[in-house]
Amino acid sequence: MSFPLEDVSTRVMDPAATRRGTFEARVLAVVRRIPSGRVATYGDIAALAGRPRAWRAVGTIMRTCRFPTVPCHRVIAAGGRVGGYSDLLRKRQLLQDEGIVVGRHTIRHFAQVRWTSRSARRAPPA
Repeated sequence: MSFPLEDVSTRVMDPAATRRGTFEARVLAVVRRIPSGRVATYGDIAALAGRPRAWRAVGTIMRTCRFPTVPCHRVIAAGGRVGGYSDLLRKRQLLQDEGIVVGRHTIRHFAQVRWTSRSARRAPPA
């Protein structure tokens, strides 16, 4: 059986298609929904993916994710701390490029830029 080239390419590149139903696929799907200029904590992502206490697993998934469609830089540590990333200077720059003010160790105005499923339903601030 043969598949059109674009179908094969889509299946190979889309982690949700290859791991449908897994926690990792749910995490990646949630992270893809974080809008530009917003951030979410590892714990926020774990809760939205259905396992609220699995924040460390979310960190591992973010650390090993190599899909350019997943904005891993928007996932930060609790309390607005920048957290880990393969290149912290790059993470800071990506966040700043999206209009997020990054202090020495934390996201400034964290409560205003924090994204949750509730904030996704609210109207954007004027």
